Amino acid sequence: MILHGYYRSSTSYRLRIALELKSLEYENEPVNLLEGGQKDRDFTSRNPFGSVPMLDADGRDRAQSMALLEWLDEAYPEKPLLPREIEDRYTARELAYAIATELHAPLNLPVLKYLKEPLGHPQSVIDHWYRHWLKRTLDPVEKRLKQLDTGSFLFDAPGIFECVLIPQIYNARRFHYDLTLHPRITRIEAACLALPAFQRAHPDNQPDNPQNN
Repeated sequence: MILHGYYRSSTSYRLRIALELKSLEYENEPVNLLEGGQKDRDFTSRNPFGSVPMLDADGRDRAQSMALLEWLDEAYPEKPLLPREIEDRYTARELAYAIATELHAPLNLPVLKYLKEPLGHPQSVIDHWYRHWLKRTLDPVEKRLKQLDTGSFLFDAPGIFECVLIPQIYNARRFHYDLTLHPRITRIEAACLALPAFQRAHPDNQPDNPQNN
């Protein structure tokens, strides 16, 4: 498998976590989003969405991170990302999709670039935008985790929810979002980041991170 992604892309980060949790071997093929690599003609001829991640697996180029997470779980059922019981599977999807659909859409790089140019908003306004949407979704996620009385993970081991949560919290910290009112989220974050799979997937440890060159 070849993962085409960007070290700081939250969706690429999701896939790296999932691949590491499942102990699947893959090659990392960087796509520089800041230089527009995802819009390159050769890339879009394979992935018309012009986005990362793209996973080259089993003779097919696959896009869209949430679909990829579910495909990985079906194609490689060992070390499942989704729990066995139907209600637990629903809970995992409810929380994972809340973050993936309500946060990624308004906070991804093309939106942030559009806010700056051509709309002309200063970085302070963009940062305010970013934190507003984080609060709108992370507050109810925290409340749901409290209702569920979660511990170190949503269930016994990290799965699809943690694959989606941890990259979003990484981005939240980049934008100096105050997480003090989210103790269950930060507890899960700490437990995940202590695991080798999450450490290997972390943006700091990717070959295309400029700090590693």
